Amino acid sequence: MHPAAPVDSQTPRAAATLVLLRDSATGPEVLLLRRHAQASNMAGVYVFPGGKLDAEDSTLDAATHLDQPPATLHERLNEPGTDSATAAGLYVAALREALEECGLLLAEPLGGATPVDAARARAMLRAGQPFAQVLATLQLRLQTRQLAPWSRWITPLAPTVGTRRFDTRFFVAQAPAGQTARHDDEETTDSVWLAPRTALEQYRDGHIDLAPPQIMSLAHLARHASVATVLEAAHRQRPPLIQPEPFDHDGVRVICYPGDAMHPVRERALPGPTRLHYRERRFIPEEGFDALFC
Repeated sequence: MHPAAPVDSQTPRAAATLVLLRDSATGPEVLLLRRHAQASNMAGVYVFPGGKLDAEDSTLDAATHLDQPPATLHERLNEPGTDSATAAGLYVAALREALEECGLLLAEPLGGATPVDAARARAMLRAGQPFAQVLATLQLRLQTRQLAPWSRWITPLAPTVGTRRFDTRFFVAQAPAGQTARHDDEETTDSVWLAPRTALEQYRDGHIDLAPPQIMSLAHLARHASVATVLEAAHRQRPPLIQPEPFDHDGVRVICYPGDAMHPVRERALPGPTRLHYRERRFIPEEGFDALFC
């Protein structure tokens, strides 16, 4: 067994993802969006809403448009090597991308009485108006308190899915009431609410495609009985840093995670299996599908 040789040494792009959850009669459901089949990266794969950090995300007028100061957001993110402005920008990026990609906006009116018009905010954003201008025009403050840092994923030097590298912070949040999630028909072409285990079963059966960060995150979420327990767990923990290590063994691509014998970090970062095998276009634990939930 030999680690795969690096094929791309580019610096990962800072990014943010928002894992939106809602309760159902059988437990929590998560929102997944299908990326366009012609997308340049991860085409056709079902993902959580998210995208790269824009420069403007870190320069938003925090006093007016954030419900917490950047220093507080920096502390909650628990990344000493990241400055406060960038930390706050990652929260903003997660919220902005969710609005753009699925039409959900976690915000509150500055005046206190007017309801949030997420549809109008999305239309303005898609028409090319900067996010800061959208918030100023509609007199909105972003609800960063609703977001809980969940994990941090850095794409390997030799990606198995896609071609670009990202340093992505995953946040979890309850979906806002009274708003309807819908894909944008540009970057994303389908949107579904699924129980985490159901999503993984559909992946196993070939009905949807998922990337390893989504697989491992869904397996983690499947252990929870409600949105509240997910958020409680997120608030109790420090977001784990996950840097997958790919290698090839007997012609099979294997991705291992912290705690695996082939990973340089010995301490586990996630529940479930510590490695996935890529066979027949599916990432599956070497012990079988059910190992995702053990």
